[in-house]
Amino acid sequence: MDLETALHVASELAGAIWVTLALAAVTLPLGLILAGLATWARRSRHRALRGVASAYVLAFRSIPLLVQIFVLYYGLSQFAWLRASPVWIVLKDPFACAVIAMSVCAGAYTAEVMRGGLAAVPQGAIEAARALGLSRFKTFLLVTMPIAIRRALPAYSNEIVVTLKSTSLACTITVMELTGVAKDLMSQTFAVIEVFCMVALIYLIINMVLIFLLRLVERLLTPPYQRKPMLAGARRVVSAAKWRSIGAASQKG
Repeated sequence: MDLETALHVASELAGAIWVTLALAAVTLPLGLILAGLATWARRSRHRALRGVASAYVLAFRSIPLLVQIFVLYYGLSQFAWLRASPVWIVLKDPFACAVIAMSVCAGAYTAEVMRGGLAAVPQGAIEAARALGLSRFKTFLLVTMPIAIRRALPAYSNEIVVTLKSTSLACTITVMELTGVAKDLMSQTFAVIEVFCMVALIYLIINMVLIFLLRLVERLLTPPYQRKPMLAGARRVVSAAKWRSIGAASQKG
């Protein structure tokens, strides 16, 4: 690949980055809302709500995202009554279909992450809050939710990264994000390895920055009293290694 072609490929891919980021930026909040509703329904006293929410989580975690995108974009267009309805204004747009499919799928996975986070909250902390006279709502808001968020954040961070990478599937329904533009550039330049290596590098940089920011948030949400033991443990390990090296040197001497 010559320099002119490389610059052309880089400029085209740079423009497609914003489509990829837009897909992820719209999908993640919608998925979080769906996950919150599903988690609330799964903890409801009504058996019907629990059944619907559990079926939703099970179904959309079991079906591949690519199949969901195809069914939504290509499958629903087979119904004439749907094409004549106002809903078709949204469903005929490939970007909107990709967002809907990815949001529903991300919501199912995030609901399971939330369930795990809530299950990890110590029962003693909840009982202590209730013993102090806090209402059920205040207990959830001030005790349960902060602990659950900290416990679920590592798993949810992974879900964010997976969702960002899943945006590449949107190219199958003509959304021109990074992978879609790369496929067009591949057919234009015939530089398959070079183009997709550049795409891989872009994804790598974006995800590295994202993972760094998520770890920073995770550290900021960790209470100071939980950080100190980790630092103290690290100091003890370093100190023990230092004294072992001194003892080994003295024995050799």
